[in-house]
Amino acid sequence: MTETARRDSAPGTILVIDDDETNRYVLTSWLRRAGHTVLDAADGAQGLALIGAHDTPLPEAAVIDVQLPDMTGFEVCERIKADPSTASLPVIHVSAIAMSAEDHTEGLSRGADAYLDQPVDPEEFLATVTAALRYVRARRRAERLTLRLAALNRATLDVYRAVGFHSFAAAATGGAAALMSSPATAIFLSPQGQPVHSHAAGPGAAPRSSPARSELLDRLAAYALGSDTGAEVRLMPHSQWKALLPLDPIEDDVILVVARTKRNRPPVCVAVPAGAALGTDERELLQQLVNACALALEALRTFNEEHALALALQRTFLPDRLPSVPGVSLAVRYLPASDHAEIGGDFYEALETPDGLLLAIGDVAGHSLVAATVMGEIRHALRAYALEGHPPHHVLERLDALLAHTRPGLTVTLCLVLVDPDGSRIHVANAGHIPPLLLAPDSTAAYLHEHGPLLGLRLPHPPARVHPVAPGTRVLLITDGLVEVRTQNLDDSLAAFRSATLEGPRELEALCDALLGSFGEDKEDDIALLALQLDDAPDPSRRPS
Repeated sequence: MTETARRDSAPGTILVIDDDETNRYVLTSWLRRAGHTVLDAADGAQGLALIGAHDTPLPEAAVIDVQLPDMTGFEVCERIKADPSTASLPVIHVSAIAMSAEDHTEGLSRGADAYLDQPVDPEEFLATVTAALRYVRARRRAERLTLRLAALNRATLDVYRAVGFHSFAAAATGGAAALMSSPATAIFLSPQGQPVHSHAAGPGAAPRSSPARSELLDRLAAYALGSDTGAEVRLMPHSQWKALLPLDPIEDDVILVVARTKRNRPPVCVAVPAGAALGTDERELLQQLVNACALALEALRTFNEEHALALALQRTFLPDRLPSVPGVSLAVRYLPASDHAEIGGDFYEALETPDGLLLAIGDVAGHSLVAATVMGEIRHALRAYALEGHPPHHVLERLDALLAHTRPGLTVTLCLVLVDPDGSRIHVANAGHIPPLLLAPDSTAAYLHEHGPLLGLRLPHPPARVHPVAPGTRVLLITDGLVEVRTQNLDDSLAAFRSATLEGPRELEALCDALLGSFGEDKEDDIALLALQLDDAPDPSRRPS
């Protein structure tokens, strides 16, 4: 006999309702000698009260005489079956009077699970009670399994859609607690390499995390899985558990599940009190959840590694410093997209050319490693063309031809601002990018809206527009990640940005910080901000070095 079958056939708590004292004594004696706990009542009302009482155990089966002084046993059975909290309670009718086939039919049709005639054989009576217990326990086990399968599905979805390690840790630990209806402890290695000990006091409780000892994961893995992959379940005695985690709140033997998806990768370990996972079904469900957690954490760890690599590559494509030009102050701010977003293609450049200081800001369409790579290609080509002495719109034409040839179908926005050597004029050539904002010394501000087509379309680019500027003028070049809001019209966002620049600090670095604080929070795109200020007393004889 399997362990489950033994548990299903084990003695239970039985309610006996019979007004005949002799019959009641005989039935309860048989049950007690067989190891059952017995509750007894002399009429239907008393029996129903025992079922609903909070100070007595809920019976697992009821033996009810058909003829009772206050109501029939059929009526008692109907009341039991009509209450959702007791509907699954098996009812066995026993009668020495109502013994016809019609009586049997009525009793079974009104909800009874078995019908025995007096005098009944003791062995048959006890076998019928055991069969009823097996039935109700199997049914309840199936109901619990159904609920736990739903909990497993929810927990698995939560760990797979977790964004970032902290939400993963909460989903994994809370999911194990909900699945097993018990406290749960989880130990795993964060993508940053920090061992973490997480514990949930029970279903619905907020998990709490704290750093763990560096060797803890290795010791738990050695106990259950070794260096293998897969997921293994082991029973760990309380003494060993406390020796490894003396501060863990679980005060019991534990069922430990350790899962690893790849060799030489850190495992995921989850433990629950041993009493919460007595059966094979419970242990297999927990094993499935922990295996899902290991897969989800490995995917999160891989994404973080790739994202960090991509960001490092992206930053190598950007200038490591701004040029130092007499009579001009420069400031830049660059923020990559949030940790869970793909990298983008925002870029900027500032370099001294034969014709003056050239500022550039642009954005490659899309968010991917390809976008970042194209961004690097465009920036390096831009430097080469500009240093050859081409005017801004010719630089755009050459970049347009290069992009159409090497990356057909891809588009790039790019705005160029060339500052004359004497600081008296700026030349603006814009290929579909957000217009630069010119802040005049008289506290007025205006966007320079002249536009040409995007790069990559093989369309003509108009000559740069020339704007006279006075000492103290500031020019701001931005990418759309700073001002674009999905629920807001871009023109409204640009108008709000313009107002903020007029109200912000005059000093360039302080102004950039203020604008980034006001417009740069919780954005899903890269942000680039390049700012220039002409000093109040420029040197008219200065030339690029």
